[in-house]
Amino acid sequence: MSSATYKRLALAVFSVLGLTHCAQNPVTGDKNFVLMSEQQEIQMGEAAHKDVLKEYPALDHPALQAYVDAIGQNLARHSHRPNLKWHFTVVDSPDVNAFALPGGYIYITRGIMAYLNSEAELAGVIGHEIGHVTARHGVRQQSAATAAGVGAILGSILVPGLNNQAGASLLQTLAQAWTAGYGREHELESDRLGAQYLARSGYDPQAMVRVVGVLKNQELFAAEQARRDGRQPRTYHGTFDTHPSNDARLLQVVSEADRLAVPKPREGVEDYLQKLDGVVFGDSPEQGVIRNNALLHEKLGLAIQFPQGWRVQNRPDRVMAVNPAGDALLELMAGPKNDKPLDTLQKGLKLDPGARYDSGQLSGHPAAFAAGTQQGRPVIVTAVVFGGGQYLIAGMTKDKASYDRERAALRGAINSFHALTPAERLAARPYYLRTVVAQPGTTMAALARQSPLGETAESQLRLMNALYPSGEPRPGQRLKIVQ
Repeated sequence: MSSATYKRLALAVFSVLGLTHCAQNPVTGDKNFVLMSEQQEIQMGEAAHKDVLKEYPALDHPALQAYVDAIGQNLARHSHRPNLKWHFTVVDSPDVNAFALPGGYIYITRGIMAYLNSEAELAGVIGHEIGHVTARHGVRQQSAATAAGVGAILGSILVPGLNNQAGASLLQTLAQAWTAGYGREHELESDRLGAQYLARSGYDPQAMVRVVGVLKNQELFAAEQARRDGRQPRTYHGTFDTHPSNDARLLQVVSEADRLAVPKPREGVEDYLQKLDGVVFGDSPEQGVIRNNALLHEKLGLAIQFPQGWRVQNRPDRVMAVNPAGDALLELMAGPKNDKPLDTLQKGLKLDPGARYDSGQLSGHPAAFAAGTQQGRPVIVTAVVFGGGQYLIAGMTKDKASYDRERAALRGAINSFHALTPAERLAARPYYLRTVVAQPGTTMAALARQSPLGETAESQLRLMNALYPSGEPRPGQRLKIVQ
């Protein structure tokens, strides 16, 4: 979520601070302490939806959007809040995630869809998110956080020590829930509700357990890669600490919906895999692709190499990289549409007194440079004229010690900015999901050798096809591959 999303949501919260009351929970019928009516909840979600789509654009794939919306609307009709105006959007993000806004706004990343293997599993993810909305988890947590007082929840939305935004949002607790979970009880409640909605909609409620298993395996793989790279993994918020096959409470709450199951539930394997064929895998060409920690942007014609081991986040309006220690940041973003880089830095930056400015060139392009501190934190910024406008490349660290440690990495990354080479242009081509039918003798190792995914190809292909960590396909099985 962007800071703009938090600010818009915070304004919605401030507008209802005087309306403290208990409202009936649509699921349980119990009274919950909340600070807003359903109409205010809907308005809050509607306002935030616009900001979400700036951070995560909707995937340009009308057929897939219609498919997901039809599944979501069917599930919502069988939920505890069928009269809400529900919105289901596939967002163009490689992240393995799904999240919900109050008021009926559900988002599914194309990244998570690559790891699911049936319509029933997709319905499980959507049903889980619907459960968060029907039980008003976001509204309830926001209300509790607001009641606790501003001082109890300030800070920590951004990397500690690197937050240069003014103030912090009252919805920090809700923001954490979108990415890290609502807590054990709320996650279980959403799985229980999602299983009910699955059964009532003609799916096997046990698909909820299967989808949590898919996501848990993906989380285990991501954690292994993160440990190797010395960073923190990102995980889908619905995943539990233990594997679902060993989680007695998860199995219990999902099994409660078995009494609602139809005799021949819909699985939808072939339909689902057919819909995924041809969908982009990994980074979107609209935002450029990350290859070996380098941004290669074919449409803009530029490239920049971020330090190895840093976590790169490729967003629609900027690319950010954070070092493993979390105390140094690099950022690339578009600047003004003119050819006056020194003017841009001198007028646009708010650095502490004593900052230095200079003009020169970067990879043969006119550029300006600034170095100084911002509220005591070391900062270096370059504005380079390229492609009919400017690009800004900024580095910031938590303190002087971290700057001294990361100085070479920061400057090396800034100096690596250049026009895309012919070889890089070829490497910048996106990856796509395709499906093949396993033949006798087909192995995941053989498929991995033909994959562009590199050293993790075999593990990723196993994850995509519910064969992690060591399964092999059966003849006739339709498999997802990446080309």
